[in-house]
Amino acid sequence: MSGIKGKKCRFVTQRRILWVLLTSIILVLYGLTNPRQGKNGVSQPGTCPLTVAKLLEANVSMPSQSTKSEECSPKVNIMFMKTHKTASSTILNILFRYGEQHQLKFAFPDGRNDFFYPSPFLCSQVKDYSPGDCFNIVCNHMRFDHHEVAKLLPPDAVYITILRDPVSLFESSFHYYRRAVPLTWSIDGEDKLAEFLNNPQSFYSTGAFNSFYLKNMLFFDFGLDNNLEADDPRVMSDIHNLSKHFHLVLFAEYFEESLVLLKDTLCWTTEDILYFKMNARRCSSVSHLTPELREKALQWNGADWRLYQYFNATFWARVEAYGRDRMKQEVSELRRRNSEMQDICIEDGGAVEAQKIQDRRFQPWQPIGESSILGYNMKKNIDLKFRTICEKMLTPEIQYLSDLGVRLWLTKTWGWLKDAVFTV
Repeated sequence: MSGIKGKKCRFVTQRRILWVLLTSIILVLYGLTNPRQGKNGVSQPGTCPLTVAKLLEANVSMPSQSTKSEECSPKVNIMFMKTHKTASSTILNILFRYGEQHQLKFAFPDGRNDFFYPSPFLCSQVKDYSPGDCFNIVCNHMRFDHHEVAKLLPPDAVYITILRDPVSLFESSFHYYRRAVPLTWSIDGEDKLAEFLNNPQSFYSTGAFNSFYLKNMLFFDFGLDNNLEADDPRVMSDIHNLSKHFHLVLFAEYFEESLVLLKDTLCWTTEDILYFKMNARRCSSVSHLTPELREKALQWNGADWRLYQYFNATFWARVEAYGRDRMKQEVSELRRRNSEMQDICIEDGGAVEAQKIQDRRFQPWQPIGESSILGYNMKKNIDLKFRTICEKMLTPEIQYLSDLGVRLWLTKTWGWLKDAVFTV
């Protein structure tokens, strides 16, 4: 029996050594490609000139006048602050489809699918950027810096983001990223999340490698100090400053209502916001926290909880202004149209385990060492008029970025290395 345990320990040790080596390789690759260390590694002075912005907007391919609202024109200049583990990949798919359909100009990262996260965003991180360049849409993962983002977009750009209940977000982030956070490697027991929450300070250190995945991740994504405690006066000050930059804050828990407000804000149509849920986890991989653990998670992520509460209030004020009955009708129509598209596009009517996905084009990115993210199989005999839209709606972020011309050599190298070490 002791021989079996010894072999198991050696196997675990070998995997940890391989993982440390893998992490080191990726850090070297990231360092070599991070523009903060190169000649463009400083803030660029150029901004998007109003004259160029108007010319850019004039060249955008838009729907015919008959499809536009009589009261507004569709918005095409958009900053979507893509937060982690908040259903943001589903919003990203909507933006990719809209931008591609109307020939909008995206500001994309280079070599990977994010803007050198967790480094603070710099406009020089944009693929082929030159000072003064103008774009229609910025939407990939970044650590937010409004001053830098504003250099890329016309003054009339609409700023949007999405939040999620901090407890659900923490649970999702902990499971998804824990193998990438060395602080969690020493946690014993079957329920590592509970072990962490019962004594978080034992497994956390400010500034440690990837520690931002473990505390106030929303605050960190927005470029704020994620180690502030909830009662620190800087927390509410930061939240109020953030509220000045964003025109609309969506919520994962009220996703359909959020999309209706998005449609209204951007003057889009229901067709523009149809979606299939991207990057959903299988139910068996989700930890169901007790009320006691939930309270501990809220306390540990207190700054995020303040952020969530503040914008939750503004969200429902927007719903009230929109009209409860009108909202109910719009949500019902969105559900009806989504159900129709699901029947048209998806084999067997819903998401399946990763190993059951038949076409690699629709294989979602998986966390390290497991295969918990669901995906879809597209029906084989789809009417030709729906084939393209079905393909677009089912395409995960990495594959869609490649289709849009983004060179993802670093992301793909990382994927190959992690799968080579942690065979799922």
